Amino acid sequence: MPDVDPAVGGGGPGGPEESPLLVAAFRGWNDAADSASDAVSHLVEAWGAEVVAELDPEPYYDFQVNRPEAVVLEDGSRGLEWPGTRVLRARVRERTVLLVDGTEPSTRWRSFARELLDVARGHGVQRLVTLAALLTDVPHTRPIPVSATVQDPALAEAWGLDVSTYEGPTGIVGVLQHEAAASGLPGVSLWAAVPHYVAQPPNPKSTLALLGRLEDLTGLSSPVSELREEADAWQRGVDELAQEDEEIAEYVAQLEEARDTADLPEASGEAIAREFERYLRRRDR
Repeated sequence: MPDVDPAVGGGGPGGPEESPLLVAAFRGWNDAADSASDAVSHLVEAWGAEVVAELDPEPYYDFQVNRPEAVVLEDGSRGLEWPGTRVLRARVRERTVLLVDGTEPSTRWRSFARELLDVARGHGVQRLVTLAALLTDVPHTRPIPVSATVQDPALAEAWGLDVSTYEGPTGIVGVLQHEAAASGLPGVSLWAAVPHYVAQPPNPKSTLALLGRLEDLTGLSSPVSELREEADAWQRGVDELAQEDEEIAEYVAQLEEARDTADLPEASGEAIAREFERYLRRRDR
């Protein structure tokens, strides 16, 4: 194994010293079926996170693309809710976790990413995990695939992850990961694969998959029993819709066959091991 700074190597992104962590997701291009932003919203509520910073939306958003919304406030007066990005702080088993709840900006992405990273450094963050989701050819009846990649080959070997080989258009999560790596902040990018034929949000099954992979990497868990029930109900609903259309049912069967063939080794090994380890962690708490 190559030499790796103890602050970033060994034990995965969670790290043995449980250093402060930044978890970020953005509504928009990176967020198929709202899967990633719903995951962060779940963590905000589950962990009782409180806002510690809000980025001024004026420099970063085109308000004709992401319009402010008129709202009625608790006192009966009218107000505006502007699109933007909040940073919230939680303490999870004595560990500081910052959660980024935001919308992909329209402009000045590098400045936006650097401002976020400045906030993170102010709270001592030493690791970054971005959550995202894309639409792809996967069946809704099988576990949602979640890829985990890093940009640095040394970190990939130290953490047992893959180096990203993607080439093509990217979103704000890609820019944030790039700027973080350039500044010496190690990061992991998680992407859930969402069935493209059920793209309408919400998709609790893909949200649950992202939360599970985040727990695998960091050891940080949250109550998911209600979300698991929602995921089961979602799948039953999609099953019923697929059964009503012969062409869709046939297409899903083709996707199932392709997925089962590709994932047979993992289904019998790594995936089962991860689920068992997750069960033991929850039982011991």
